[in-house]
Amino acid sequence: MTNYSIGVDLGGTNLRIAAIDQQGNLLEKMTLGAESALGRDRVVTDMCEAIRHVISKCRDAGALQGIGIGVPGIIDLHTGVVRKSPNRPDWVDYPVRAAIERRLGTRVILENDSNLAALGEKWLGAARGVDDMAIVTLGTGVGGGLVLGGRIWHGMTGMAGEFGHTTVEPEGALCRCGNRGCLEAYASATAVLRMAREAVASGASPDLARATRANAEFSAQDVYSLAIQGDEDARGIFRRVGRALGIVLSGMVNALNLPMYVIGGGVSGAWDAFSPSIFEELRQRSMVYAATDSEPSEGVGASAHGEPARTTRTVITRAVLGSDAGLYGAARLPSLNGS
Repeated sequence: MTNYSIGVDLGGTNLRIAAIDQQGNLLEKMTLGAESALGRDRVVTDMCEAIRHVISKCRDAGALQGIGIGVPGIIDLHTGVVRKSPNRPDWVDYPVRAAIERRLGTRVILENDSNLAALGEKWLGAARGVDDMAIVTLGTGVGGGLVLGGRIWHGMTGMAGEFGHTTVEPEGALCRCGNRGCLEAYASATAVLRMAREAVASGASPDLARATRANAEFSAQDVYSLAIQGDEDARGIFRRVGRALGIVLSGMVNALNLPMYVIGGGVSGAWDAFSPSIFEELRQRSMVYAATDSEPSEGVGASAHGEPARTTRTVITRAVLGSDAGLYGAARLPSLNGS
């Protein structure tokens, strides 16, 4: 038997709960719908019922060490209040930690979902063995997280790592945060789709136009499919994604001089389409990157023998845990918080 923790990842439409032991082995996992239209009380009630169910399945696995929960949005970590959540409009100044603890009768640890993706990749993923790293997550929006000294870096008010709202085009596309030209407006799935529609509206992208007419559910994944088939307009969209990421990463490398920067989230699946532009921008814009003589890397942060990688090279690489990064990070929280 080995002790285990519960990790919870609350997404925009789904809720995932897993029991993961201290070695990172998945013991139990379940997924259920969590549409925002259900309302916050229903979502939290369903979450707590699912947590109880997973715990009951693990009664012979060892001692429960704690429960970590990842939530998208701005969180007051001291009070456990979600100030604002982009995918859940009714989660405004919502004391979610108290609501969960009241139902479960036990303490839980709340954390931003992008921070947990960083922690998951540091524990078991691309940054395994690397104590200082950053992640940029490319999904519906763009998030990010920092791990310094093996622990999440929150900043003064818990909002460190908002890389998605770094400006890359001062008078650029309007971002949902109200600013113009944010990274999120150029490197998210939403941005890819917007740029595709702009290309269609210009009348200069016949293949994109045909694809959008043929598929009512046309998505960023469809734009990527066209890109890998050689469509120049689709390829140009992902070059814009890579350029925006390269600009932001250049600033991060110059400012932080970390050994590793990880690109995660659903859009990272298009790595081969946008990563060349990242490295082109890095070589042009970051003297620190140039000084560390790095090359595009798919490597991980640990040697073949499981020992920490020791390098003076700046590594920019893809996440390897996919959508499970935040789930593993959530399960890691209790061990790091002395639960």
